[in-house]
Amino acid sequence: MTHRIAFLVFDGVTLLDVSGPLEVLHQAGLHGHPYTCTLVSPRGGDVVTSSGPVLGSTVAAADAGPAGTLVVAGADHLAEGPREELLAAAGLLAGRAERVASVCTGAFVLAALGLLDGRRATTHWRHAATLAHRYPRVRVEPDSLHVHDGRYVTSAGITAGIDLMLALVEHDHGPDTARDIARELVVFMQRPGGQSQFSTALTGPPARSDLLRSLTDSVLADPAADHGLPAMAASAAVSTRHLTRLFQAELHTTPARWVESVRLDRAQQLLLDGHSITSAARRSGLGSDETLRRAFARHLGLTPTEYRRRFASTYGRGEYPTDVRRKPSR
Repeated sequence: MTHRIAFLVFDGVTLLDVSGPLEVLHQAGLHGHPYTCTLVSPRGGDVVTSSGPVLGSTVAAADAGPAGTLVVAGADHLAEGPREELLAAAGLLAGRAERVASVCTGAFVLAALGLLDGRRATTHWRHAATLAHRYPRVRVEPDSLHVHDGRYVTSAGITAGIDLMLALVEHDHGPDTARDIARELVVFMQRPGGQSQFSTALTGPPARSDLLRSLTDSVLADPAADHGLPAMAASAAVSTRHLTRLFQAELHTTPARWVESVRLDRAQQLLLDGHSITSAARRSGLGSDETLRRAFARHLGLTPTEYRRRFASTYGRGEYPTDVRRKPSR
């Protein structure tokens, strides 16, 4: 049976919020799992995207009829407050849908309608604080690619709409189909780092000096090598005290914490790639199973086994997963 998906669009909509998920669904059809996709807008007709191209001949919300899934696309201006006609259209469509999703700031539309009250949700990291402040009854998870709570699914910014749609396709048709589509699109089926929007080691300010940039590049290239403070200082031909000062000044952390963060990122991906806990610990540079477990508990709040079971595929045992966030470094 063909599943019908309605995309709610409007003037100023972010084009990639729509085109990325649409391409995933197009590929699903080529793999034998067709979806019927309809572009819906509050009034129908042409819609001008934020980047200029026009989405033509959209269907008016009042004429759209029911859809299995509603996807509300995003735009920067939604963070300032969705317009009434957009809210009316979204409310009408959501009431008829079995599953309701948003991409990026589309979450502001669902929140304004009260649909996310008491639920967990995410949006673009730049607007997460605004969403939490404006809608305090929404449990905003700012460091997640996508969050599933009941029939509501919200995703982070822009390209995360592709991750979201791969997850929905996997829920509908299984991991093999989603994996094939991801390969075709040359994207991760599951981004490194599980559900986190960013890798902790790579989201801080970049190293400014050539010395520290060269050193951090070497750690990223081979996390399992000896990157203790004495070894790194010797490699950079500076004292351990000077190297520590450089890390604090440029990366706002210590050398040991930064290296552990890189190794944890690598261990997460190794587990998702099918490595054992022992292999992931050794290849990432964390060393022992126990060191790996302590790092997972400290940063992620769960065990390596729980992490792999939850994120080795987008869904686990037919259920929507909870998201994983990194705990703030101390």
